[in-house]
Amino acid sequence: MSPGEMSEVKVRPRVVLVDGVPMSGLIAAAAEPTAVVVAIHGGASTAAYFDCPGHPELSLLRTGPALGFTVVAIDRPGYGSSAPYPEVMERPEQRVALAYGAVDAMLGDKPRGAGLFLLGHSAGCELAVRMAADEKADSAPVLGVSLAGTGLRYADAAVDIIKNTTATRRPSGLRDLLWQPADAYPPEVLSGLTNSSSGAPYESEVTKYWPRRDFPEQAARVRVPVQFTVAEHERVWRTDPAALADIEALFTAAPRFERTDQPGAGHNLSLSLAGADYHRKVLSFAAGCVDGADRNTQQKVEGQ
Repeated sequence: MSPGEMSEVKVRPRVVLVDGVPMSGLIAAAAEPTAVVVAIHGGASTAAYFDCPGHPELSLLRTGPALGFTVVAIDRPGYGSSAPYPEVMERPEQRVALAYGAVDAMLGDKPRGAGLFLLGHSAGCELAVRMAADEKADSAPVLGVSLAGTGLRYADAAVDIIKNTTATRRPSGLRDLLWQPADAYPPEVLSGLTNSSSGAPYESEVTKYWPRRDFPEQAARVRVPVQFTVAEHERVWRTDPAALADIEALFTAAPRFERTDQPGAGHNLSLSLAGADYHRKVLSFAAGCVDGADRNTQQKVEGQ
């Protein structure tokens, strides 16, 4: 599909109520989807991260339907329409319930194919992993999860910067961590069009405990295939062989762990000029998860 044809894909904003909390996001539906990709953005962003303005070829929301997937990009709890309700999302289980509820309500009676495939970026990986580890993952069902822009240990140059970053404070040097090298991104993206949202209050706790406590604890409970994408120019997290091996070792219950390298990309992969290639790799992995789920179902039927 050409960029012109992709620009014609209908990306629709949605606001739904989940237990009285308005949850917002974007949806682009395929007529008969292979599965539904649930895309979860990182910090100080919105669902628009997955629909790069002016570059439909870099949009996951437009690429997904072109390749047979419905894509639901939610505004994480604390972002978008849910931002005025911080008291109902302080606990991780509250955020997981809101996210699952939002996806279910946004899809409504639309076909869902084989199930849900979770894609998390940066701070969005925390929610994606928690959703994959939650008991709801079986009934959804969750087919697999793709992660990028997270880790166990910060890069040396990022430690002090991250330590001083809060929901309302962006210290000097943070922009370079997230948006360098500049030539990896379309110029208009660097103006901050899709990176203008303030953070959620609970994120200070997430940042504090995710690498050393919550990531290891939750990853061990994930029982679906995992794809972990490493951007060539990742500057927030350590990506040396030892660091990546430690991440893979967390997913003890996952039937498969696949590391994918993404040349030419910085931390914000979906908005980079390598975004189209990155999205194709994610969707290819998702298709493999669907095939694996179909085989497992067939084997169970034959074994009865």
